[in-house]
Amino acid sequence: MKVSVFAMPTIPATLKERRELRPIGRNTERYQMMLEELRAIAVLADELGYDAFSTTEHHLHSEGGEAMPNPLMLYADLAARTKNIHFYPMSLVPTADDPIRMAENIALLDQLTQGRVGVTFARGYQKRWIQILSQGRGSTSLVDQASDQRNREIYDENVEVILKAWQNDSWDHDGKHYQVPFPYAEGVKGFGGIEWTRQFGSEDEVDEDGVIRKIGLTPPPYQRPYPEVWVPYTMSPASMIAAAQRGFSCIATEGRAAPFREHALAYRAEAAKQGFDLKLGERFGATRSVCIGKTREEAFEMAVRTAAYEWHNYFNKFGFAEMFRTAEDAADKPVSFADEAALAKRLIETRQLLCGTADDVKRQLEELHTCHAGEGEEKGELDWLVWQFFQQGTTPLEVQQEQLRVFAEEVLPAVR
Repeated sequence: MKVSVFAMPTIPATLKERRELRPIGRNTERYQMMLEELRAIAVLADELGYDAFSTTEHHLHSEGGEAMPNPLMLYADLAARTKNIHFYPMSLVPTADDPIRMAENIALLDQLTQGRVGVTFARGYQKRWIQILSQGRGSTSLVDQASDQRNREIYDENVEVILKAWQNDSWDHDGKHYQVPFPYAEGVKGFGGIEWTRQFGSEDEVDEDGVIRKIGLTPPPYQRPYPEVWVPYTMSPASMIAAAQRGFSCIATEGRAAPFREHALAYRAEAAKQGFDLKLGERFGATRSVCIGKTREEAFEMAVRTAAYEWHNYFNKFGFAEMFRTAEDAADKPVSFADEAALAKRLIETRQLLCGTADDVKRQLEELHTCHAGEGEEKGELDWLVWQFFQQGTTPLEVQQEQLRVFAEEVLPAVR
């Protein structure tokens, strides 16, 4: 099993400090504190043998959470300080960016790091920044069925453009939402470098009339045909199916044993329809929080202050608590929790959180690694664990570093 350490990242602060220093997302001193934490985490994770480091892409978060508008630029800094660890943004949002520019930026980082890059594509769900940054493209967040359909259309087409750009020396695209060249029927006329392109560009970029008909991306990815692509899967089966059909890896948030195993089996079955012969767990992964203590009580207290704190005060405002629904929740009301402790218990109950002593967490991880195989069932070998490292920004750096060390030395060897 490979492991990616996934920091949102969060500007270090208590809720009280966020109020006093608002908008803390524009506080340079605190932002520098966050960057130094990320550097220290990435360097230590590299030394300890972790496989990857991840952050989100989010914009306009003046409140100081998920405060990373450009993960690729951050990774250029971190790559220069590390030797082996890979970098997987979770996630880049093609619906809110130009697909050619995104393809270029990923390929350039792949060249700079000589192949230490993967990428996660997501559709985006936060209306504030998606609606603003995608103006002119018509892609909004998932507020109703019509916007959801349009968002998915643009996402699918932009990913198609990115893959074309990575794999072909020259290419064109005549899509519903994007054209290459633009306008597609006319092509690009009057380009001053036509003869230069005729001699040194791809053979079919220019037609006999001197019109640009195709283009080529520079640079190509270092990894061929392109870096590993992840697709996150929370509550939309269509995302998992599309990932399997394209040969992308799927990273599932579902924690409960039976549904998680069903999803892993469904992913493999869909991949088989496309000609991919995969083992159970291959190209599949799980996002989980992890809290390790010398005692179970100590681990639970950390869970309350880290994972439960983030879910209770932030993510649940976007409806993600529905992932943790059980029979005890009222069917006619949104899932909610009295406090962080109540939510931490639910995270443990639904296996979204691996929590306890190092031995406890090792046993939980071993079960996950098999894709929760029961007696007599096929044992899987899960490819990836994406550790939602909510310790970053909520605990002192030395606590974060100790969590990384204990997991790497006392837990991870069981599934390597």
